[in-house]
Amino acid sequence: MSTERLVQILEKTLAPDQNELQAAKQYLDQAASVNLPNLLTSLSEILRNGGNSQVARMQAGIQLKNHLYSKDFDIRCQYQQRWLTFPEEMKAFIKTNVLSTLGSEHRPSQAAQCVASIACAELPQHQWPDLIKLLVHNVTATTSTEMMKEASLEAIGYICQDIESDVLETQSNDILTAIVHGMKKDESSDYVRLAATNALLNSLEFTKANFDVETERNFIMQVVCEATQSTDIHVKTAALQCLVKIMSLHYTYMENYMGHALFAITIEAMKSEHDEIALQGIEFWSTVCDEEVDLGIELQEAQETGRAPERTSCHYAKGALAYLVPILTEIMTKQDNETEDDDEWNPCKAAGVSLMLLATCCEDDIVPHVLPFVTQNINLPDWNKRDAAIMAFGSILEGPDPDKMKPVVAEAMPSLITLLKDHSPAVRDTVAWTIGRVCELLPEAAINPTFLVPLVEGLVVGLDDVPRVAANVAWAFSSLAEAAYDEAAQQADEPDTYCLSSVFSPIVEKLLATTGRADGNLNNLRSAAYEALMELIKNSPKDCYEVVKRTTEIILERLQTILQMEVVYPLHCCLKLTVPLTGFSSTTSSPCCAPLSRVFLKKVTGEDALQISDLIMQALLQMLHSSGNSGSTSQTSSGGVQEDAMLAISALIEKLGAHFVKYMGAFKPILIQSLNNSADYQVCFVAVNCVGDLCRGLGLQMREHVNDLMPILLKILGNSETRSTECVWRHRPAIGPEFAVYLPIAVSTLEQASNVTAPKGDYDMIDYVNELRENCLEAYTGIVQGLKGENGSQSNVELLIPHAQKVVSFIEVVSADVERTDGVTCAACGLIGDLAMAFGAQAIPMSEKESITALLTAGRRSKNSKTKTLAVWATKELRKLKPAS
Repeated sequence: MSTERLVQILEKTLAPDQNELQAAKQYLDQAASVNLPNLLTSLSEILRNGGNSQVARMQAGIQLKNHLYSKDFDIRCQYQQRWLTFPEEMKAFIKTNVLSTLGSEHRPSQAAQCVASIACAELPQHQWPDLIKLLVHNVTATTSTEMMKEASLEAIGYICQDIESDVLETQSNDILTAIVHGMKKDESSDYVRLAATNALLNSLEFTKANFDVETERNFIMQVVCEATQSTDIHVKTAALQCLVKIMSLHYTYMENYMGHALFAITIEAMKSEHDEIALQGIEFWSTVCDEEVDLGIELQEAQETGRAPERTSCHYAKGALAYLVPILTEIMTKQDNETEDDDEWNPCKAAGVSLMLLATCCEDDIVPHVLPFVTQNINLPDWNKRDAAIMAFGSILEGPDPDKMKPVVAEAMPSLITLLKDHSPAVRDTVAWTIGRVCELLPEAAINPTFLVPLVEGLVVGLDDVPRVAANVAWAFSSLAEAAYDEAAQQADEPDTYCLSSVFSPIVEKLLATTGRADGNLNNLRSAAYEALMELIKNSPKDCYEVVKRTTEIILERLQTILQMEVVYPLHCCLKLTVPLTGFSSTTSSPCCAPLSRVFLKKVTGEDALQISDLIMQALLQMLHSSGNSGSTSQTSSGGVQEDAMLAISALIEKLGAHFVKYMGAFKPILIQSLNNSADYQVCFVAVNCVGDLCRGLGLQMREHVNDLMPILLKILGNSETRSTECVWRHRPAIGPEFAVYLPIAVSTLEQASNVTAPKGDYDMIDYVNELRENCLEAYTGIVQGLKGENGSQSNVELLIPHAQKVVSFIEVVSADVERTDGVTCAACGLIGDLAMAFGAQAIPMSEKESITALLTAGRRSKNSKTKTLAVWATKELRKLKPAS
C-alpha cells in the first residue's frame, strides 16, 4: 500500500458516507492482518509528516495506538508481547517517528498516546531507557514550545497511568521534576498546567518515597495547593483530584497541611457553582471519612491483640462537622429533577453519600448537627427542601448508637408514612428508601404495632407508583420481612407465626403483580420485586406455608412459559421484534430462577418438592442448555443464568437426596461443561459446590460418576487463580475407598495450597489464607473419611501414612497462627479427631505435641458450639488411645 493511498484511506475513516467508512475500516483491518509491522511503520510516517492533513495524522495516530493498546488488560498484554517480537530496526524507526511528532499536532496529542503505549511494553523489559529523560527535557528546556511541553507531559501521564509503579520508581525524581515544572504558578499556559496536574495525579502511587521526605513533600503540596487556585476550571478540578488521592495515599502526613490549607481549599470547592469542582470538594471529605473509619477498625484490632496501631486517626471529620453538615445539607436541596431519576452523578447525590460516610465516621456526634435541618425543612412547601430533609434523616441512621436513635425514629415514623403519599415523586422515592433503611437498621420502629398496619398499607400502595419509587418500596419490603422474622425467631428457631402473617398473602400477590409490570425493566424494579418476594418467602413462618407453596408453583409456571417462548421466539429473533417480550428470554428468566433456587425449594417440604421435581428439572435443564448454547456475546448474562440454575439444582438435590439420581444422566454432561467453564469463575464455583451437594445427596450412588468428575476437580484445585475451589474435597466420604487412586495428586495439591502464607498487615490476604486453610483442613478430613470407608470397612487409610506427618505439621502451623479464624480452629479440631479414629495407636505422638494440645484447648473454649463440640470430641478420641496408667 502506498503512503498516498493510506492517507486517503485514513481520511475516509471519518467519512459521513457509511459505505466509505466501512470500506476504509475493512481495508485497514486487511492491511493489519497481512503485514502489521509494515502498516505500523507507515502509520508512524504519516503521523510524523506535518504536510499531511490533520485528519490523516490524527487517524494514523489512533490506528497506531489501537494496535499497541487495549483497555482490556489481557488483550493489552498480548499487544505488548507482540510489539516486543517486532524487528528492532522497525521498532526504533517507529519510536523515532512518534517522539518527533510530539509538539507538532493539534490537541489532543495522538503521538503522546503512542509513546506511552510503546513505553508500557518496553520499560518493564528495561528497554527504551532514555525515554523518561527525553520527555523531561522536552518539558524543562527553555526552547520547548507550549505544545511540546503539553504533549510530553501527556505522555508522562499516560505512562504513569498504565504502568506498574515499581517500574518507574527509580525515575520518580525526574518525573516529578517535569511535573512540578509544568504545574508551577508562573507557567503561562493552562494547557501545560493541566497536562502536568493530570500527570501528577497518575504518578502519585509511585512517588511514596518523595512524600516520605518532608522537604519534597512540602514542595509537592505547595504546587498542588497553588494549582487549586487556578482560574481555569479544568486545572482547578485536576488539582483537587490530586488532593483527594493524596489524602487517600498519605493521610498520615496531612496534619501539617489540613489547618493551613486543605480545610479552606476544600470547603471553598464544596461551595463552588461549578459541579466538577464541588464534586471534588465533597469527595475530599468522603475520602477523609473512609480513611478514618479504616483507622478506627485498625485501632480496634490492635487493641484486641494487645499491640499499638501502626497509624492513628486525627479525627478531621469530627472536627469539621459544624462546617461540613450545613454545606452538605444545602447542596442536597439543589436537586433540580423532580420527576426523573437521573443517573448522572452530581453534587446533590455526592453530598448525600458524604453525609452517610460522616455518620459512619462520627457516629453520635453528627446527630445534633443534622436533626435541626430535618425538622426545619421536612414540612416546607418546596419539594427540594422536603426531599433533602428526608435524605439527611435517612443518611444518619447508620453510625450513631441505635439505642439513642430509636426514640428519634419512632417520633419520625408517622411523618414518614404520611410522606409516602407526597405529591412529589422524588420525595416519595426518598421516603421509601429511608423506610427501607429504618427496617434494616432499626427494625423495632418498623414492626412496632402502632405503625405496622399503616406502614404496610402505604408500602403496598407504593408498589403501584412510578418505577423508581416502587423499586425502593420493594427493597423496604425485603428489610421489613427480615425484621419481622428476626423478632419472631427470638422465641423459636422456626416460628409458627409473626407480625406479617395476616398480610403475608396480599403482600406476596402484590409483589408478584409488580414483577409483571410493563415498565418493570426500569430502575431494576422487576429484580427488586423478585428480591422482595425471595426475602418474604425466606423469612416466612409456618402459618404462611400454603402461600409459599402456591407461590413456588406460580414461579415454576412462569419459568416454563419463558422457556416455551424461547422456543417460539429465539433470543436473536426477540431482539428484532417491535412488540416487547419482557421476561421472555434466557437472560431475564434468571430473576425467576434465583428465588426458586435460593428460597422456595429450601422452604417447601421434601414431599412437595418430589411432586414437582420433574417439572423443575425439565425447566432448569432447558435453561442450562439454552444459556450454554445461546451464542450470546454477553458472558456475564449467560453465566448468571447458568449460576442461578445450578443453585436451583443444588437446592433440589438437598430436598430430594437419593431420589435425584434419576436426573444424573441428563444433568452430568451439563455439570461437566460448567466445571470446565474456567472463563466464568462463578459458574465453575457453583458447579463445584453442586458436586459436593451430589456427594451428600446421592451417597454411595455417586461412586459410578467419580471417574468422570475427579480429573476435572483436580484440575480446578490446581488452578492457583481460582480461589476457594478447595471445597471440591469437602464431601469425599461419599466416594469412599475408590478415592485412593486419586490420592497422590490430591495430597500434593493440598500441600501446595496449605503452604500459602499472608504478609503481616495484609488483611485481605489474611482472610484468604484463613479461608484456604479451612478448606484444606476440610479436604484432608474428607480424604481421611473417604479412605476409611463406612464404619471402618474396606479401610485404605494406610495409603495416607506416608503423608500423615505433613498433615500434622500443617495442623501445627495452623495452631501457631494468631490470625486464624474460629472456622479454621473448628476444621482443625475435626481433622484431629478423624486422624485419631483412623490411625488408632499410630496417632498417639500427635497427642503429645503442645501445639495440638493448645489448639484443642482453644477449641474447647470457643464460643461457637460446633467448634467446642468438635474439640471436646477430638480430645476424647485422643485420650482413648493412651494406655491406662
